This record gives sequence, C-alpha cells and structure tokens, in this order.
Amino acid sequence: MGDGRSKQQGRWLRRGLNASAVAVGLALLAGSVAAVYGISAQPQLDGQQILMGLHDQAWVRRDAADVTHVRAASPQDAWRTLGFVHAQERGWQLEFNRRLMQGRLSEILGPATLELDKLMRTLDIHAAARRQYHALPASVQEALGAYSEGIAAFYAGRSQAVAPEFALLGTRPGGGHGSAWEPEDCVGWALMMALDLGGNWGNEFARLNLLQVLSTEQLWQLMPAYPGEPPATATDLAALYRGLGVYREAVPGKTAQAWPAPPAAAVRTALAQWAAAAVQDMGTNDGKGSNNWVVAGSRTSSGKPLLANDPHLGLSVPAIWYFAHLQAPGGKAADGTELAALDVAGATLPGMPFVVLGRTREVAWGFTNTNPDVQDLYLEQIDPGDAGRYRTPGGWERFVEREEIFKVKGQPDVKLTLRSTRHGPVISDAQAQYAQVIDTRRYALALRWAALDTDNRTVEAGFKANGARTVQELFEAFSIYHSPMQSIVAADVQGHIGFKAAGKVPVRAADNDLRGVAPAPGWDARYDWQGWLAYEQTPQDDGSARGFVATANQRVTAPGYAHFLTQDWSLPYRHQRIEQLLSAGDRHDADSMAAIQNDVQSLATRALLPGLLSAVRGVPSRHALAPQALALLEGFDGHMDKNRAEPLIFAVWVDELTRGIVIPRIGEQRFAMTYGKRDYRAGIEGILARNDAWWCAPMSCAQQAAAALTRTLERLQALYGPDMGRWRWGRAHPALSVHRPFGGAALLAPVFDVRVASSGDSYTVNVGQYLPGDAKGPFVNRHAPSLRAIYDLADLESSRFIYQTGQSGLAFSPRYADMRDEWAEGRYRPLRVEPGRWVHSLKLVPQ
Repeated sequence: MGDGRSKQQGRWLRRGLNASAVAVGLALLAGSVAAVYGISAQPQLDGQQILMGLHDQAWVRRDAADVTHVRAASPQDAWRTLGFVHAQERGWQLEFNRRLMQGRLSEILGPATLELDKLMRTLDIHAAARRQYHALPASVQEALGAYSEGIAAFYAGRSQAVAPEFALLGTRPGGGHGSAWEPEDCVGWALMMALDLGGNWGNEFARLNLLQVLSTEQLWQLMPAYPGEPPATATDLAALYRGLGVYREAVPGKTAQAWPAPPAAAVRTALAQWAAAAVQDMGTNDGKGSNNWVVAGSRTSSGKPLLANDPHLGLSVPAIWYFAHLQAPGGKAADGTELAALDVAGATLPGMPFVVLGRTREVAWGFTNTNPDVQDLYLEQIDPGDAGRYRTPGGWERFVEREEIFKVKGQPDVKLTLRSTRHGPVISDAQAQYAQVIDTRRYALALRWAALDTDNRTVEAGFKANGARTVQELFEAFSIYHSPMQSIVAADVQGHIGFKAAGKVPVRAADNDLRGVAPAPGWDARYDWQGWLAYEQTPQDDGSARGFVATANQRVTAPGYAHFLTQDWSLPYRHQRIEQLLSAGDRHDADSMAAIQNDVQSLATRALLPGLLSAVRGVPSRHALAPQALALLEGFDGHMDKNRAEPLIFAVWVDELTRGIVIPRIGEQRFAMTYGKRDYRAGIEGILARNDAWWCAPMSCAQQAAAALTRTLERLQALYGPDMGRWRWGRAHPALSVHRPFGGAALLAPVFDVRVASSGDSYTVNVGQYLPGDAKGPFVNRHAPSLRAIYDLADLESSRFIYQTGQSGLAFSPRYADMRDEWAEGRYRPLRVEPGRWVHSLKLVPQ
C-alpha cells in the first residue's frame, strides 16, 4: 500500500484528536474506520513480494504454532529477511524502542516523557552504541547492516498501512526523515537490555538516601545482606556521608522529608506516570529475574538432558520476544570471513538479527540474570571556586560538557547542558530525586557502568552462539559476551550439560572498603576499578555433582569463591523451590519441567506467615472479619493461586505491615522513593523474627501486626465487599502487558493492553511480581515469565514454548494476544524446525 493511502487513513484516525485525543481516538478505532484500518495494517503472509537488497529468493513461512521460519540462500539474506519480518510485525515496537534509547520520545509524545529523554541522553546510549558498533569486526557490521536494510526495504515497498500507533500520533517510521533503523541501533538495543537487567546503582542511591535518617546498623536491618552473610562493607556509611557533608540541608520550617511533590500537570497522564517511574527506578532491578535449569540424562526418563528457561521481565505488548527459525547455508562475509550455517530457532528480540534464547539442531541454552555489581556511583566533589571543575586523585579537572537540544511536541525546544566525569555521566543532573537528597552545590553523582565501554562485543557473541553445535562451542561463543552478565545453562544432544556466567565484571582493589555497595568518594583512587575478571574465573558448573544445575538470580558462587561479584543477589526462595522439585524426582521429563515452571508455591510466604499468625494470637485484630481471615490463613500452605482469597489477604497484610513499620522511621517521601520494586521483605522478616522494639515502636511488633491486619481487612472489604468467599487473588493480581504509549489511558488501554488473571507472587517459581507502591494497581502482576521454553535433547523437535501475548504487534490482529490464555493456564506450543505443514507461506524475491 502506498504512502498516499496510508496518509489518508492516518488523517481519518487523527481528524478529531485536537480536542480530546483519547476519547476521539477510541471512537475512531471502535468504528468503521478502525475496521478498515485494522485490515489494511495487517501484513502480507502469503504469496510473493519483492524485497530490495536480497541476493536470492527467500521464504517466510509460519507454522501452526505461529513460529516464523526464515529460509534464505545466505546468512546475510536470512538476517535481511528477519529485519523485514520484524518491521512487518513489530514496526511500532522498533520505532518506540529506537526513540526511547535515543532520548527522542518527546518529539512525538510531548512533555510527558521529557525527563525520561533527559536521562537517556545523559547516559548517552546512542553515542556508546556508535562507538561499540565501529569497534566490531567488519563481518558483524555487515550482518547488522543487512538486518537494518531489511527493515528499510519493508518500508520502501510495504504492502500494508503503518501500525495504528503511527497514525494516531501523526508520525512515520524514522520520524519521516532518516532511516527507520540503523545498524548501531542493534547495538543500542543490546545496551538497553543491559540497562534493564544490569542496574544496581538504584540500590546504592537508596542506601545513601536512607542513611540520612538511619544509622548504618539500622540500614542493614532494613536492607539486609544476602541470607547468612554479613554486609559486604564494614564501613560506617552513615558517619562517612555525614563527615563529607553530602546531604542537602532541610528547608527552614520544614522537615527534611517534606520535599516538594511533582507538579500535578507533570503526572496527570498514565504516560507521564510511567515515564516518571522509569526515571525514578532506572538503575534498580529488584524483582527482575529469571529461572533456568538443566538436568543431566542420568536424571531423565529418556537418558538425555532436559533444559528449561523462563526469563522474568516487565510485561509489555507487543511482547519483548518474537519467535523465529533462521535457516541458511554457510557463506562468506564481504571481507572473506567464514560465516557459519544457520539452523537455529527460538526467541529473537526485535532490533537484533539473531536468536537470543533457543536451540540449534544439536544444542539448547537459556539465560538468567547473574546480576553482578557492574555499576558504581561516585560522589564528585565540586570545586567551591569553580563549579565547572571536580576533584580527582590528581587535582581538579573540568567536567566534560555538551549541550543537548530536545524537541518537544507542542512546546519550544529545550536546551540542557549535560556533564560527565572520568567515571562517566553525571546522573544527578537528570534524576530529580538526587537533588532532593544530596547538596548539588557541593557534589555531583557520576555513574561508572561497564556496559558503556567500547569493548562491549555482546552482539558479536549472539551471532557466534547461533552457529554452536555443542555446549563447549556455545560457551566459547559467549566468551566475548560483555553485558549484562548472564547465567547460561546449556545442553547438547551428546548428553553434555553445563552452567557458565558470561559477561564482564569489574575487579575492585583490595583496599576498596566500600566494594560498590554505596556511593564512593570519586577523588580517592582506591575506589577506581582495576580491570575485568577473566572469563575463566567466572562461576561455572558442569552439573556432575547433582545431575542438574539451576539458577534463579540467587548467589551462584560456590563457598570459598575468590572473587567479589556483588552482595545484591536475589533472595533464594525461587532457587530453593526449584531444587526441591528437581531433587524430588530422578526420572524427569518435559511435563515435569513444565510443572516446575508453573509452580506457585511461595516459600517466602511460608517463611513469614507463621510469625504473623503467632504475633496476632496474643493481640487480636478488632475487625469483624478477622476470625474468618485468620482461620483461612491458619491452613494456608503458601500456594498463591489466583482463585483463592488467602494470597490476597496475605499480600495486603504484608504491605500494610511494611508501611506501618517503615514509614514512621524513614518518612513518607523517602518511603515512596524506595518502595515498590524493592519490597523490604527481608527486612520485615528480620524485624519480626527479632521482635525488634526499635523498628516496631511505639507499638509492640504484635500490635503492629494486629493493626496491619485490621487495615488490611478494611481495605479489602471496601474493594471487594464483606463476603470473603468472593475475594480472589486473580482479581487484584492480573498479569498486565502494557502498551506504550497507550497503556493506562482509560479509553485506549482496552484496545492496546493485554491482561489476564494470574497466580504467583514475587517469590514463586512462576513469578508474578507486583509493585506495592503503585497507588493504582499495587498488586497487579507486572514482571512475570516473558516466555517459557523447554528443550528435550532426546528429541529437540518436541521442544515447546509460550509467551504472554502473541507474535503480531498490531492491535487489531487476531495474533496480537492469542497466546495469553495458554500462557496463563501453563500450556505450551511446539517449537519445531520441521513442523510438517505451513499455515502461511510468503516468497520474497530480489528486485
């Protein structure tokens, strides 16, 4: 379809948006124009189409599981065709993600996203991606170029209207000028994944923030180190920061906590709320995680290994993944580099031309986030006589400054001077909460982040992995992987299994007493990184000791491991449950793997609930429903089933208890800044276990628990009525895949968002993380298995997968959310490279 018709339909969709974008947009979408547009925006799935740049014909076929199979005459044509497919199915996703990483959302979305744009420009992801791209081998640059050419070729010769988001927002791919996708954007999106998964600078800032009102001992009580271990630093952090005069002085006549709230206009829309939360939470990956495990043939029914993987990421629509099979014979790059044959299937990321998680015909692999500390904050002392300089070990040096211009839809351009130091970008210039805590006249906070370094070859490793045939070859391919470090499990058809942590981790000096857990004085050289941990020294396990290896973001280092990676491991409840279930059987099969992936037994609930029940036995709640609620909870086994009331009562009770204990000690504003993704669960467990009088004062801990139960029942009765038999966890805890930018908009969300009732909590294997600090949906499931995959090395054609939405990114497609119910019910689709029959078949030919 030509641009003329597309523009005309776009005008139809936008005609009434001047007065009320959301209302009129919905009216148009819901009417006959939407029906016409919905049909015209669907991709051509059958027949023949010209694809500029192809050197030979290629096939794009879709099987009954809706996996897309690309068969081409060369690797370059396979990557080019995948770019075409991603643009065809996920064009808006590519456009939104490109604008996000470049800090250019406000050009089309207005001032709601300006602060997020400022942060992204401060991190300068786009410039780092360009540097890294130009440092890659010519053959890898060629591969990324072929993929990007495929995206461009789709738009140059497309036979469908653009996605409705383009029409509603009055924009075009690439903004109507320049390319819709450049090769360095692939590298940029790899960096965005590292930003999403490799963040711990938020924990460093949270500790700095809390230490203004807590002693160091009290900080470690609220944010304990990993279970059974002391904090990584013995430094009195509170005394350190007081001595340096780091903190912003309180405004006269106000308490230190009475910081100004954001103006109402800045947070009046769902989009603005999302952008503000993204800025505040950037650098915090609490709650984000994954599960993977691999079982040796000695413990399976077939005698061959089994592998399972379910990465836990923020739920979105379109989904983060797109399942594809790439097939092409080996060849040569333009510079003569040999290119391995492709025959690989699994999860691709729109924006990258290779399978990220999946299998070849001989080996399978899966990731979880290792989460080492690869981000350090540095307090840069500002020269009192010249604010353009900061202190270094060698004296005063000038900040590196650059001016950025932000185009904002409907408003004049905004100019901003951004700074960086020898450590990296000054993020206190871009995240408003820093100015609420530190004295920015005396200090700036700069970020050292491993992923920004020019030697980042993560994308190259992805290409190499797609040609692996054995576990050993796979781990060799990932030896150049950089960021974010991943805990990789692998298995091959010969029966080998293994685990390897792949990625860069900084080495810290022996006299670095802070060890990256809190902001360090930037002028003290002992806090500078000393290099990288060698790949041979990262954690690994061949599985021989137990016949399986499992990772779930817990500590993956063995006792006595010589190197410090982090203290911010995830609590080990998911890993413990996986090990329980794996150890319970010695003849596992794919069905038992699926049962483990869908398990919703919360060991965290079982750990905390007895203490809560014990506390209120002597100090009962005054609420009339308390006896009935307690009777339910007395028999509750921690099974976080969406159809039960007990998970709902327990979750709200813990939330109310946390608020009742923590807010009086740190203040409302500081609590709002730190609570949400971070739930303080380990701290609350310890406070109750110790019966800690200081934290629970002015009440006893038993009185706090009883009062929290009363508030819980009042809250639930107001929401769901007095009949406890009608209370359901799934009503409060739907899995919500949010669309950007229309998710949360009252009238557009039903069209673009995808939701379904879900089980689990933040600590179940089938994770369902909620953000209790979210006022509108405190128990909505926002981080969950973004896919589930199971690989049987006895017959890789019996592999299976599922994710929470659908392959199509077009809201009016029947394939937009057709996996939703299967995902919620624990069902799967087959992942085959030879499916037997095709549902759709499209032949692409050169021009």
